[in-house]
Amino acid sequence: MHAAAEVADHTGLELDKNRLLALYREMLLIRRTEEQLARSYQKGDIPGACHTYVGQEAVAVGVCARLRRDDVVFSTHRGHGHALAKGVPPREVMAELFGRATGCSRGRGGSMHLFSPEVGLMGTTGIVGPNILQATGAGYSFRLLKNARVSVGFFGDGAVNNGAFHEGLNLAAIWDLPVLYVCENNLYATEVAFGAATRNTDVAERARGYGMAGVAVDGNDVLAVAAAAEEAVRRARAGDGPTLLECRTYRTRPHAEGMRDGGYRTPAEVDDWKRRDPIAALRARLLGSGTADEEEFAAVDAEITAIVADALRFATDSPYPDPATATAHIYSDG
Repeated sequence: MHAAAEVADHTGLELDKNRLLALYREMLLIRRTEEQLARSYQKGDIPGACHTYVGQEAVAVGVCARLRRDDVVFSTHRGHGHALAKGVPPREVMAELFGRATGCSRGRGGSMHLFSPEVGLMGTTGIVGPNILQATGAGYSFRLLKNARVSVGFFGDGAVNNGAFHEGLNLAAIWDLPVLYVCENNLYATEVAFGAATRNTDVAERARGYGMAGVAVDGNDVLAVAAAAEEAVRRARAGDGPTLLECRTYRTRPHAEGMRDGGYRTPAEVDDWKRRDPIAALRARLLGSGTADEEEFAAVDAEITAIVADALRFATDSPYPDPATATAHIYSDG
C-alpha cells in the first residue's frame, strides 16, 4: 500500500532563475488571456459560455511544467488555463471562444470543448467527471505500449463524489497506471459549497481507500504544485502507479461569466483569496529573494500584453467556419 495523504512542500524543488520566470510568465499569460476573454464576453463577442480560470493559474502551470509534450491532459469546462499551460497558442484559444475557423477546435467547440492533440491536450468537457475515466484509459494504453508517457486528468471538487472518480482511481491503482489525477479544489461546485456535498472534504486522503499515493498542496503556490507534480510524474514514469494530487485553490470570478457571484459566498471571502493571488505571490517571492528585479518583470508584463493583444486581433479578424463544412470532422472516411 502507498502512503496516504501528506502535506507536500516545495523544499526539494530546485529551479533556476529562467525557469522561475517562466512559471511567472505562464501564469500571467493565462491571467491576461482570461481577463481579455471576460471583457470580450461582456461585449457580446463570445457566444455560449465562458468559464475563466482566474485565481487557479498555479495549478495548471505547476503541473504542466513537469510534463513532456507527448504526455496528455484531459480537462474540464474550466479548461482555458490547462490548454495554455500545455502549449495551445493564445491565438487558437481566443479564436475558438470567438467561434472562428482558426480556433483550436476550428470554431466548433467554444469555451468548454478545446482540443489540440498536437500538444497533448486531448480535450476539455462540460460534463463533470468523464475525463477522469479518459485519463485512466490513456494511462492504460501507455502501460501496454511501454512508452513512459503520462496521462493527467484535471477535475474539480464537484467531481470527486461521482462514480467516475471511484471507478477511474480504483482501476488505475489496481494496474499501477501512469496517471496523475489533479483535483482543483476551489471549494465550490458551481454554487454548492464542498462541505455541503460531502462529509469528507479531504480529497487527498481518499487516496488511502484505493491504495495509491495522495498529496495535498497549496494550489496557489506554483512551486509547491510543481514539486508535487514532479514526484508524481517520476513515480508514474517509473511504473510505480498513479497519484491523487489535491490542489487547494480558489476561483475569484463567477462560476461562469454572466452568472451571479453572490448569495453562496461573501465578498470578504473573495477578497481574502485575492490577497493570496498566486501570481503576485511568486512575484513578491522572487523580488524578495533578489532572484529577479522589477525591470525583468516589466519586460515579461510587456511581452504578455503584446501577445494577448495580438491574439485578440487574430480572433477578431479570423473568419467564421464555412457552413458548407458543418458535417466535417464528424464521420470518418475510412
